[in-house]
Amino acid sequence: MGVVIFVVSRTLGNDWAAKLEDACGGRVCPNFFQDTTETSPFIMLVHHRHSFAPWDPIRWIQAKFILPEGFPAHPHRGFTTLTYFLRGGFRHRDSLGIQQDYGQATTSTTTTTSTNTNKKHSQWLFTGAGLLHEEMFSSDPQQELYQLWINVPSQYKLDPPDVRLLGESECPRITVPGTSETIVLAGEYQGQKASAPILSDMAIFHVRIDGGTWVYDIPSSSSFETIILYIRQGSCTVDGMEIPVHHTAYCEPMGSTLRVDSKDGVDFLLLAGAPLREPVAAQGSMVMTTQREIAEAYRDYQLGLMGLPWNYELSHEDWKQHVAKYPCRYQYSQQSMAKDGDDDITFANLL
Repeated sequence: MGVVIFVVSRTLGNDWAAKLEDACGGRVCPNFFQDTTETSPFIMLVHHRHSFAPWDPIRWIQAKFILPEGFPAHPHRGFTTLTYFLRGGFRHRDSLGIQQDYGQATTSTTTTTSTNTNKKHSQWLFTGAGLLHEEMFSSDPQQELYQLWINVPSQYKLDPPDVRLLGESECPRITVPGTSETIVLAGEYQGQKASAPILSDMAIFHVRIDGGTWVYDIPSSSSFETIILYIRQGSCTVDGMEIPVHHTAYCEPMGSTLRVDSKDGVDFLLLAGAPLREPVAAQGSMVMTTQREIAEAYRDYQLGLMGLPWNYELSHEDWKQHVAKYPCRYQYSQQSMAKDGDDDITFANLL
């Protein structure tokens, strides 16, 4: 399908290709922020839109012999990932022994061993000193999600990892009838604040404008210098400049109010944050401050300190036995682990 969308984009234009993609899937829009001094604390944003039709024979061949439908066990260290689903969902399993099913799935893959089900649309995974995790798509034929890599201050990079699910109750939805809707994934909008476990000053909003103007009054208490818009559907105008679908706009930190205008409607993701002003060394699946720390991260992975990879086809019981035998060494101790749901988690000594 991706080839068809590419041909349509070259012959009929990007707008038609975007509409086809939205209806049928088949494209991934990656934003690898090369100059992280300009986008800090945000490192990467990827917009996934996939279609897994049950009647598609190419899908079976690809999943069997080329790539599985998802991301098998892989390591991370030194940053936070935000995975936010608009359609479909993931099964998450990690070397801490945590399994979670989450997203906007219409067909449940939930088992009694899962922490949560379709009530949670996003996952915040603080990778800390390191862990392995897998992310395999649910059985829903339509999948759409954002994945963000967010840098964290160097003082937290070797803390124990943590994973949390958020949904409607943790992410306020502010609706202006006939004009706009704003879902607060992190930070605060119009006095309503998300309970995202952020480690630096930032705001992340999913905004839909039906027609008209959307206004964001940047908090005077914040030190936001990074403002990024990614257009998922439609188009909009910011400060007289039009931003078309599937484009990313980087705004200059001028003034205290951001105005987004759209005559025919737009759906976009807004990232705003205070830069960390620290060196960034990113390689593969690790984000640290120096190349030496990157080398140490991969050495620790090779030594099995983050756990050992497992086959994504393992049953729940076989996976549990695997992570019990080859656990992640960077965990909370049972003595100092905060109770579930406590926002004031105190990082424990490593085991």
